[in-house]
Amino acid sequence: MSRFASFILAVFLVASAAMQSARAGQVERIRVEGELIDTWCYVTEIMYARGSAHYQCAVWCAVGGIPVSIRAEDGTLYVVLRVEADTQNVSNPSMVKIQSHKVTVDGDLIRRDGVNYLLVTQVADDDGVVDLTHEKFGIQPWGM
Repeated sequence: MSRFASFILAVFLVASAAMQSARAGQVERIRVEGELIDTWCYVTEIMYARGSAHYQCAVWCAVGGIPVSIRAEDGTLYVVLRVEADTQNVSNPSMVKIQSHKVTVDGDLIRRDGVNYLLVTQVADDDGVVDLTHEKFGIQPWGM
């Protein structure tokens, strides 16, 4: 099995377990402010995965089924499992449209095995792409 397939399978299994924990009442209501990121490129450090430099790649990854995360101002990552009333946890059209944007969201936090999962109940604010990194890093995935 490829690394990519193993990663997707692991995310699916952990997300399923996290949803079970949520049903058991281990949920905390929070507000998070940060940048929507492409989880794969950010975690693996395959390329510079933040801001305007990574926008197009982040869109492609989200459309391809890579989970979207929010990188909070303090560096904490929150893997987004669901957005508002949508029942899909990947390739969510509303998340694809705002990749690399700075957002403020309200949601239910589930912590499991050191991973933060977020069930977003509302996107409260969207400031657009504010991390202008393309001037320093070029447009990814083509150039670092």
